[in-house]
This record gives sequence, C-alpha cells and structure tokens, in this order.
Amino acid sequence: MDNTKRFVNIIRLRSKEHRTAMERVSDLPAIMASILRQELDSLVRVLYLRSTQDIQERERLISQTLAGQEWTVTTERHKNRKITDREMVDAASTLHGWAQFAYKFGCSFIHLSNFHNYSNQNPFELISESEQYDLLKYLRQYHNGPDSDNPSFEELRSYFPDVFEKIADNLAHYLEALENSELGEVW
Repeated sequence: MDNTKRFVNIIRLRSKEHRTAMERVSDLPAIMASILRQELDSLVRVLYLRSTQDIQERERLISQTLAGQEWTVTTERHKNRKITDREMVDAASTLHGWAQFAYKFGCSFIHLSNFHNYSNQNPFELISESEQYDLLKYLRQYHNGPDSDNPSFEELRSYFPDVFEKIADNLAHYLEALENSELGEVW
C-alpha cells in the first residue's frame, strides 16, 4: 500500500471514530464541538494537500505524517519551518469560506475558554457580530436554520450532528480525490 492510501486510511478511521463518538456524546455539547473541530482538522489538512499542486510535495507532507513528524516547508534560506495551523486553515478558507470560522469556533472548545461556561453564558454572544452573521449564514444556507438572530446555545448545539455530517461528507469526497491524485478545482 502506498503512503497516500495509508494516509487516507488513517483519516477514514479517525472519521469513523468521530462519527461513533458524536452519537455517544450527544448530551455533551462541548465534547461534540471538540469532535467537530477534530474532523475539521482532518478536512483542513486534506484541503491543504489539495491546494498543493505539486504531487511530490504532497507525498512529502504525507510521509511526514506517517513518520510522526510535523509538516514543514523549506524556507528561502533552505531551512525547514513548521507549517502552522493558520496557514492550513487559510488555504482551506480559500476553498471553503466557512472552514476558518468553524475551525476557530471549534478551537474555543478544544482549548479551555469562556465558551465552556455555556451553561451560564451563551457562546454565541461571545463572538463578534461578523462571526455571528457568518455562523447564522452558514447554518441557514446548509442546515435550514436557526430562525432566530440570537439563538440559544441549546439551539445551536442541535445543529452539531448535521454540521459534523457535512464536514465528514466533504472530507470523504476530498479523500477520494486525494487518493486518486486528482488535481484541480474543489467544490
């Protein structure tokens, strides 16, 4: 099995485990958001690879994952520099505008933050007006809601399973394209 197929299999296994976890923790919204963020991490990495048109560079990055190394890029001074999450998210955002927002929102639940106080304060009220607009636009465009311009966290969390499915479905599509070494446009 070549490295790309091994890499794709690892991500598919991770995604399958995330799907199982989402079903099991449906009453734990912060954990659900964390799982969303982890699934989105896989998608962002695959989108980053898709944005890398050089197949040899893709293979090098995949090999780094398989060797347990962080992804690097060679600088103008011929030194290796870690590719940051920000760079990967930015590349993914040029392909999917909602990726950056969803990634940031999910990070708020991965890292200890005031978002974990969701029982006492709605995390929706903690994000900027433009982020609120983007979140509502995304949920309305892809998930038929919410109707309210100031949804409760309970209402927002009800969309987490559908958001997960959307991310997982996109991931599955791009994994297939990556596995087939396809170049070109993403949808």
